[in-house]
Amino acid sequence: MSDTVPQDKRLFLLDAYALIYRSYFAFIKNPRFNSKGLNTSAMLGFTNTLEQLLSKEKPTHLAVVFDVHAPTFRHEMYEPYKATRDEMPEDLRKAIPWVRKIIEAYNIPILEKEGFEADDVIGTLAKKAEREGYTTYMMTPDKDYAQLVSDNIFMYKPGRGGNEVEIWGPKEVKENFEVETPEQVIDILGLMGDTADNIPGCPGVGPKTAMKLIGQYGSIDNLYAHIGELKGKQKENLQTHEEQVRLSRQLVVIIQDVPVEFDEVKLTMDDPDWGKLNEIFTELEFRSMVKKMAPDQVTSKAQAEAGFAQGTLFGGPEQVGAASPEVPSNLANIENTPHDYYLVENAMQRASLKAELSVQAEFCFDTETTGLDTNTAELVCLSFAFRKGEAYCVTLPEKREEALKVLEEFRLIFEDENIRKIGQNIKYDILMLKQYGLKVKGSLYDTMIAHYLIQPELRHNLDYLCETYLGYKKVETEELIGKKGKNQKTMRDVPVEQLRDYACEDADLTLQLKLAIDADLDKTGVRPVFEEIEMPLIPVLADMEATGVTLNTKALDEYAEVLREQLIALEAEVKELAGEDFNLSSPKQLGPILFEKLQIDSKAKKTKTKQYSTAEETLIKLVDKHPIVSKILEFRGLKKLLSTYVEALPQLVDAKTGKIHTTYNQTIAATGRLSSTNPNLQNIPIRDENGREIRRAFTASDDNHLFLSADYSQIELRIMAALSKDEHMIEAFRNNQDIHAITASKIYKVPLDEVTSDMRRKAKTANFGIIYGISAFGLSERLNISRSEAKQLIDGYFENFSRVKEYMDECIAVARDKGYVETIRGRRRYLNDINSANAVVRGVAERNAINAPIQGSAADVIKLAMINIWRELSKHKLKAKMLLQVHDELNFDVPKNELEQVQKIVKEQMEAAVEIGLPLLVEMNAAQNWLEAH
Repeated sequence: MSDTVPQDKRLFLLDAYALIYRSYFAFIKNPRFNSKGLNTSAMLGFTNTLEQLLSKEKPTHLAVVFDVHAPTFRHEMYEPYKATRDEMPEDLRKAIPWVRKIIEAYNIPILEKEGFEADDVIGTLAKKAEREGYTTYMMTPDKDYAQLVSDNIFMYKPGRGGNEVEIWGPKEVKENFEVETPEQVIDILGLMGDTADNIPGCPGVGPKTAMKLIGQYGSIDNLYAHIGELKGKQKENLQTHEEQVRLSRQLVVIIQDVPVEFDEVKLTMDDPDWGKLNEIFTELEFRSMVKKMAPDQVTSKAQAEAGFAQGTLFGGPEQVGAASPEVPSNLANIENTPHDYYLVENAMQRASLKAELSVQAEFCFDTETTGLDTNTAELVCLSFAFRKGEAYCVTLPEKREEALKVLEEFRLIFEDENIRKIGQNIKYDILMLKQYGLKVKGSLYDTMIAHYLIQPELRHNLDYLCETYLGYKKVETEELIGKKGKNQKTMRDVPVEQLRDYACEDADLTLQLKLAIDADLDKTGVRPVFEEIEMPLIPVLADMEATGVTLNTKALDEYAEVLREQLIALEAEVKELAGEDFNLSSPKQLGPILFEKLQIDSKAKKTKTKQYSTAEETLIKLVDKHPIVSKILEFRGLKKLLSTYVEALPQLVDAKTGKIHTTYNQTIAATGRLSSTNPNLQNIPIRDENGREIRRAFTASDDNHLFLSADYSQIELRIMAALSKDEHMIEAFRNNQDIHAITASKIYKVPLDEVTSDMRRKAKTANFGIIYGISAFGLSERLNISRSEAKQLIDGYFENFSRVKEYMDECIAVARDKGYVETIRGRRRYLNDINSANAVVRGVAERNAINAPIQGSAADVIKLAMINIWRELSKHKLKAKMLLQVHDELNFDVPKNELEQVQKIVKEQMEAAVEIGLPLLVEMNAAQNWLEAH
């Protein structure tokens, strides 16, 4: 804030609903739920916004202003006012009382006035405060407030997508609306209208035209005084709709004489009620916020009893180094829960434990290690549990040879196929034991994956599950080894008694979790998916991760040089086309060249930072306008390729194995798809020649092996054909015809032999887009065609594949009835918003209802194929190894003398993984590297 602002008179007025809606929709693609199924997105977003404001700006006076759900004077003026607005989403409606509770717990006054809107109350208070010498900040993303801005009244626009807050004073309003005074914003809004509030304005007059007219004539009154100077349709529209325009101007005026009192005392910032906040955040399960409550002095009896004190929720600078008392919690913990945790340190104790484990039907085990990388970390201890409240910690010597001797004593226990092994993220523990030469055999039970199947959208980490299911707060890792960073210790540095308690607690709680959630697998109908797909997949993934894939780093280094030379040449071409030297990586320098000097787009818009947008999606639409655009896009693509893959991948080769080892995640994608991290090998480009070249560096392990790639052909389209029972699609697949050419032939009503490559391209995009519930707008964007042509494409598609449309409608109907959809193997995707009255929210859920059964079924198919192939390779004692799963593709490292047998196994098992009523086709090839094999 400016130094001229009186520090003791800074008032912030928050537009409640604008901020709440913004918070809710910020999480629309990844909503937050607590364990009771309450959508907490709006509460979390609003609290974060409030906290950022309090800690950054430290306002002296503050209020949150709500609209009252009753007709206002504007409804009396114009009955259809706001009549077209979507219903508030149900989850958002449920959130409002919680947000109000949060505001009240912060001791921030809530203001509202029947018959008036929040902006009228804010406008009135802002003007009254100005007369009292206050500087007021109206916190809202709503453009209408710009009309109120003065030297002492500012708009405080919260940042989006990581961008900084924007503060608009008179200068910023003038720049953004191209006016002389902020009051002229009223005339602009009156002319252009507002579809959100159903304010009509003048037909054919959008923001740019409105700004131009008011910039020229100064006001609506003066515009009509000079109406004779206008021509054509614009003049006709303005004359015909003059009454409507003048009414619209009246509707957008924020009035400044609402009967509300400006009470300085009431608006003065006060300390929050920490006890109430703790209660609310605990109920909403905002654990990180509860944890960050670390005030340093008690100010009231209630706060003293609750153990809270002054300061913002996240602690201001004055709290650095201050003692941080623990937040009181009603959760059980290791201190107040009876338990028997034992240290197992010698051969006699280990023999006794081993004897007990050998007679169990199942036991839980966990590993503590020196790090997270299963190829480089060392085992510190093992912990076991088979009775609630009891666990054993087996410490391991630091020297590997001695640790191996201790572990050898447990080999038969881990390899006993009759004992089920329980764990949380058990693949990690299996990989750690594999590194020390031990195999884990028998059936598995992973609590993390069980919960993922029961509640795919929620979190699945041990801390969260223990608090949710067991009402227990476990010891946190950081309490033992400190926060992440260079000074963080390892488990090796932790005193043995602490290590024992921590390790035993993990095993004990995981066992208890298994007992607590197991019945839910039956209640939700996902036990078959759990036992037949996800659990048998764990050893397959562990084997793939441990094997790793060979990378030809020399080839990538050489390719990096090629790319650097291409980038230098491209940069020179772009500068020549621009006619000047500039920094091609600077949007600030690039924008003026494209849109002012070369005038590629006369309608080019500037971003909030007053720069022209040169984002990829903007430039793609302009690619035909000037040759410089395609060169810039090519330059960016190559630069990203170089930094993200060509230069980065060689750095990730494991020094010990000489290979790249990715990690496969079973609990990330709600659809059931596997994801790959550290590094992500599923995102390696394939569409363009330069991207494909990276695949050349992924090779067979040596000259005696080949890289085998097997890829399902159009599996999602085949599944859609099977699920929808569309005869045209089924016939095409049964006859092994080109589905995209068939689609183009039907949509464009031409014989198959007259389908052009462009027709096929558009039909292919439509084919795959339909699966994702693509709209005409989305298809037009993707194909760079008009919306009307895109609509014709979609209409033509459904006309010819009518069962597909019926199937999509059926999916939505099932989701509305049951609240979820299922894959062919019973994997569920819950859709809480499917019955929302809000079109945007409901639309997201409807698209997921269509896509989840298809994409999730494809995931089921390839996972079953992986399990069956892995078992067959083991059964026949083949040395071939499965290396990678990339969407619908499996890759193998195969000894040359096994190739024919392995190809037969892979093809048979992939094509027979699931019977869907039409053939699953697999394309396969082997070569020295991935590029040539695919």
